[in-house]
Amino acid sequence: MAAPQKHWDATDDATIAQLESTIQGHPFWYHKIQLPGGVVTPGWAPIAPEAYRIPDDLSGKRVLDVGAWDGYWTFEALRRGASQVVAIDDFSDYLGLLENQDRSAWATFDLCREALGYSDEQCQRIEMSVYNVNPDQLGKFDCVFFFGTLYHLRYPLLALDMLSSVCDGDIFIETAVCDDFSPYQGGFGHGYPGGQAVMEFYPTTEYGNNTTNWWAPTTACLGLMTMAAGWPDTDVWKLMDNPPELPYCRGFAHGRR
Repeated sequence: MAAPQKHWDATDDATIAQLESTIQGHPFWYHKIQLPGGVVTPGWAPIAPEAYRIPDDLSGKRVLDVGAWDGYWTFEALRRGASQVVAIDDFSDYLGLLENQDRSAWATFDLCREALGYSDEQCQRIEMSVYNVNPDQLGKFDCVFFFGTLYHLRYPLLALDMLSSVCDGDIFIETAVCDDFSPYQGGFGHGYPGGQAVMEFYPTTEYGNNTTNWWAPTTACLGLMTMAAGWPDTDVWKLMDNPPELPYCRGFAHGRR
């Protein structure tokens, strides 16, 4: 497994208190990240990490984490043995509710990276749109994480094509899906549960009252999009059957070369 490159004293009460204070100084956290000394960041995502079906052992893998935000999956990949993780984000997602000053770019990511003791080389981060991903700049990856991002994109299939250009192995995707919710079919509990290859377009606030939610595919459509982008062996699944609320209407795909 990947070992931290710096020493951080998790037994020092003053250091832990300073870390907690710094965390509280950031107005919003998306990810709940376990840090040394029993400190946990106050986010709420991911809802169910095990549902992503990420291998327990990523030893020696080079991983790209797209839309990294606070960095939960970046640091989780390193914890599972990845040799290097490159995190990218363009900070365009404000969840439909955050003010500009509430999204602190890489500040929360950097705080966690330092506390966890990972080096800048082992744990890179780049401000970049997924549409600009290319092998000349980033090289190739064994594994791509594409979580909570696809449905925020105006051109989701283009994004998958760009990610395909830098991936020699597996892609893992998590996104909003319309299997159990469609504003056009009658709302919550009304979607496309029959395996239809459908993707809905939301030009304003139709999905979750969020202007940055552009598309939601069915899980069947998500799998076919992944296959079309270059991963012929693809599995799909939902977070749960009969989700109780819109945030639980999530789907996953795992594509293999």
